[in-house]
Amino acid sequence: MNNEMILSRQDVDFLLFDWLNIEVLNQRPRFAGQERSDYAAVLNVYEDLATDLFAPHNKKNDSHEPSFDGERVTVNPEVSVALKAFADAGLMSTAFSTEWNGMSLPNTIERAGMAYLMGANPGTTGYAFLTIGNANLLMAHGDPKKVKPYIDAMIAGDCFGTMCLSEPQAGSSLGDIRTRAVPTADGRYRLFGNKMWISGGEHDISGNIVHLVLAKIPDEQGKLPAGVQGISLFTVPRKLVDEQGNIGERNDVALAGINHKMGYRGTVNCVLNFGEGRYTPEGEPGAIGELVGEAGKGLSYMFHMMNEARISVGLGAAALGYTGYLHALDYAKNRLQGRSRSERDPSSPQIPIIQHADVRRMLLAQKSYASGALALCLYAAKLTDDIHSLEDSEQQKKAQLLLDLLTPVVKSWSSEWGLVANDLAIQVHGGYGYTREYNVEQFYRDNRLNPIHEGTFGIQAMDLLGRKTRINDGLAMHVLNEKITGTIAQAQSIAALQRHANTLAQTWQRVQEVTAALHAIKDMDMQLANAANYLEAFGHLVVGWLWLDQAITLHENLATSSATDFLNGKLAACDYFFGWEMPKIYSWLAVLDPIETTPLNMQEAWF
Repeated sequence: MNNEMILSRQDVDFLLFDWLNIEVLNQRPRFAGQERSDYAAVLNVYEDLATDLFAPHNKKNDSHEPSFDGERVTVNPEVSVALKAFADAGLMSTAFSTEWNGMSLPNTIERAGMAYLMGANPGTTGYAFLTIGNANLLMAHGDPKKVKPYIDAMIAGDCFGTMCLSEPQAGSSLGDIRTRAVPTADGRYRLFGNKMWISGGEHDISGNIVHLVLAKIPDEQGKLPAGVQGISLFTVPRKLVDEQGNIGERNDVALAGINHKMGYRGTVNCVLNFGEGRYTPEGEPGAIGELVGEAGKGLSYMFHMMNEARISVGLGAAALGYTGYLHALDYAKNRLQGRSRSERDPSSPQIPIIQHADVRRMLLAQKSYASGALALCLYAAKLTDDIHSLEDSEQQKKAQLLLDLLTPVVKSWSSEWGLVANDLAIQVHGGYGYTREYNVEQFYRDNRLNPIHEGTFGIQAMDLLGRKTRINDGLAMHVLNEKITGTIAQAQSIAALQRHANTLAQTWQRVQEVTAALHAIKDMDMQLANAANYLEAFGHLVVGWLWLDQAITLHENLATSSATDFLNGKLAACDYFFGWEMPKIYSWLAVLDPIETTPLNMQEAWF
């Protein structure tokens, strides 16, 4: 797969340098001295690795998933080669601060680079982005002396990381977890329990794995605290590590089995048993772990990684939607079939299917979803950079509020509509689309996992409507309103964008009215019954806003750039989104004000 079949570098550069104006970050102390050439060089490394080492074994990952012989998990050797090259290039620590031996580059650049790897091979890339998120949590909340050996090993590619939250009986209801962390005399803990759906939980890629495990500390009577307030967070390595980073004996963490998924098959997904007694570190059963931060605050710490993972999931979905679009575009340009409706001569040459209007419709839809999702994810990454580099505390606070509000949208909208883009890519290919000889069917299967990864669509919807839009008396919504109305005002001054500006203004007003009406409902079951529709509408509104915001920059560039085909193509995707997608918002809102109660009132026996 060549690099232009993964992402459009022209689009990536536009989003980073023209629209987000990422170079302005080097005027802040955190990024002082950095230049566009530095960013371009790093993106080149990501792009080359994606093309040369990640993409070539993507289909092999799919057809030869990790295997477990009862003792050991084996993955394809190409996975280790690719990840070793990734670590050797310093990319595990691209956005880590220099005090942690990182490059201290903007998160936005790192996310753009990771999008190449996710589009090229999500299975192999999964190990890397989980490890980066694990390290970021440890740097933020761990004891520096205790976590440094892990982070140094992660940067070198000698240790990978996981997040261990769900349990077979609890699923997403984390307050119901039963994993116990029993204190020992030396201040450490021994953990006993089971964890489910652990990506990267066991493999032969590296010498060690550090698990971040949610567990509860029992009281003196051995009773576990109820609810989420009693959850603590622990580092539990596969093999014990001393303060110098030397690897010791095997910890009591055992693989119970591998989950066999429809996609993302290159990332091993496990059931892990902690403290089953198969191994006895230091002569006793129980997985040895160390507390991260304070007891009882584990879930708040884990949200650091969870929120980062949610944005990564959205980014992966955007990248898969994008590469599917590029494959469909290439196919449509080269596949000859049929003739135009005006051509009556059956002996005339057949035309490329891209000349058929319905194929162009499907390609435009894919372009608007995939490029829109990528813009959304990179916008969120830029907010992360603002949080860490702005010196004005009020502006930092606004960036944090906006990122918190948009996180469920980044995760869910990208996952939902990136998948729709992949579905349309299969349709463009026709009968070839659902054969394994063509890549688009794998892209769809891989992407189908993302609406479930890191919280389902429904969970994100309840988070958005029930929490994020209400926090601090709706302050985040006020921040978003400032941004949207600012874009509308700018677009109103460009004749070609005035109609879109008016559409956005009217639709945003309606979304705000429905939000207020829903918040006024006292019955929470009633209020959240149709939260999924609210997220659909809200997400489309946000992406419409970002498309219009891009369109302002696109029109500015048209006056000076020679890349008119690229710019006009982006503007056409914006026009498509406003013409075909924005009207859908009113349909989603129609069952919210007043609330359509059929799902709420449906009796179990009636099914």
